[in-house]
Amino acid sequence: MPASPFTRLHLVQAPHHPCPLIAGPCSAETEAQTLETARALAAQGVHYYRASLWKPRTRPGSFEGVGQLGLPWLRRVETELGMQTLTEVATAEHVEEAYTAGLRAFWIGARTTASPFAIAELAEALSGRDVLLLVKNPPQPDLELWEGALLRLQAAGITRLGAIHRGFSTYARGSYRNAPLWQLPIELQRRHPELTILVDPSHIAGDRKLVPLVARMGLEMNFSGLIIETHCTPEAAWSDAAQQLSPLQLQQLLQQLDLYATSSSSTPSLDLDPLRAEIDRLDGQLLSLLSERMQIAERIGALKRAAHLPIVQPERYRQLLEARLQDGRTRGLDEGFVRELFSSIHEAAVHVQQAAQH
Repeated sequence: MPASPFTRLHLVQAPHHPCPLIAGPCSAETEAQTLETARALAAQGVHYYRASLWKPRTRPGSFEGVGQLGLPWLRRVETELGMQTLTEVATAEHVEEAYTAGLRAFWIGARTTASPFAIAELAEALSGRDVLLLVKNPPQPDLELWEGALLRLQAAGITRLGAIHRGFSTYARGSYRNAPLWQLPIELQRRHPELTILVDPSHIAGDRKLVPLVARMGLEMNFSGLIIETHCTPEAAWSDAAQQLSPLQLQQLLQQLDLYATSSSSTPSLDLDPLRAEIDRLDGQLLSLLSERMQIAERIGALKRAAHLPIVQPERYRQLLEARLQDGRTRGLDEGFVRELFSSIHEAAVHVQQAAQH
């Protein structure tokens, strides 16, 4: 594999924080709310402050951000509190307005990442400018689209570049607002070990009660840091109220996290080899069983072809999935995980049956 073009970001980390942290409200709503939240976070040692000014919304009629009006508010946070502020940019006009106002750190949202045309426009607008830029994964679980956006921006000369894992939209509804699908950011990290990947537990969870759990999971998987939505009065927030923490709740979360994101070179030596060997053995058994299952699916496909039956039979799939979910519950497995697993297995079996009919 060719060398990765990315270099690790050097993000400021407070001595008493478990990892580099970006925190702040989903949206900058008023100057008072922006400054009140920032002051509370600055008192905790938070160095990076996030707040959206432009909000790309799925449906019209919801709060779409204060726009350019909020730029002086974020500059006040920087000049008065010494924090680095970040806001989302989705167009070249956003970049020009924010950069002219003095902002030097941005993120690209999930919907924008999903459009190569939008990424190309932003790459051109940001080219030649020394900025910190973070790229969220697209809503759909498409690793190539996420990696492609990062590579396009890197090719435009943006060197201070990182990624944000905020979860994925899937057909199956699990425990979270956006399914973590950890295998995708893990694969991105495998391809580009020097790429800084932050975890956004707020958007994955969608519920403030689940944010601490997802934050811990992110650190347990050794990602580089966290970006957590924090609001001075989260219940009254104008957007994403259910997933935002108060500054006090954020402080409590950080105190409870006893894991520190580390490089592999600094991982303590543990006698993990016997357990890893057991995992390897079980994985081999899983693959053998999956291969056997696909062989049966191929035979089913041939029989359906002979009987002129459709490949997909929704009622059979519904019954199968319900049975597997019930079996998973009795075994203590997460329902969202079981649903995603058997959805993937079913999709693969459909492809096998299609191939058997041609």
